[in-house]
Order: sequence, then structure tokens, then C-alpha cells
Amino acid sequence: MEFKDAVLRAVAKIPKGGVSTYKDVAAASGRPLAARAVGNILRENFGSRPIPCHRVVKSGGRLGGYAKGERKKIEILRSEGVAVKNGRVVDFKKVLRKF
Repeated sequence: MEFKDAVLRAVAKIPKGGVSTYKDVAAASGRPLAARAVGNILRENFGSRPIPCHRVVKSGGRLGGYAKGERKKIEILRSEGVAVKNGRVVDFKKVLRKF
């Protein structure tokens, strides 16, 4: 439960217009080798807890998964000012937020 809470706190800090990676979230949560576990945690439904899991992408800027589908993830990211083209974040390093 401690790791899960740390993941959710880290993801909640990613600002609109920015993204972070599963790897960076894992490291910020105290388990740098647990990127896959971060994805599994973010796949859960959080009810009323506003967790911007759509802002977490793969290390190379590819989108990764999203419970509501890739098209919805793209739509939300674009609405927040993140450009996406061919399933990849445009100018990835410029919008990447490190912890």
C-alpha cells in the first residue's frame, strides 16, 4: 500500500502540459526498477481521487496504455497542450517533467 500511495502522490504532481515516464514515477516512489508495477497501479479505478494517469508515458515518449483507450489519452493530452503525433509525444524532452 505504501508504494501505491507514493505512486499516486507522484503522478498527482505532474502538471498540465507535462508528462512523466513510468520509470521516473517508479524512481520517485522509491522503487526505481518497478516501472511495470507503476503501470499496473495506474490501471486501477480511483473513484473520486483525481489522478492524471494519462500524463504518464513510456521512456521514449510513446504513449503506453490507458484504460479508456489510446484515442482518449491523446485527446486529453492535446487538450492540456501536449502535442501527440503517431502515438508519440512531440518534443518529448521539452514536456518531460522529472521529480
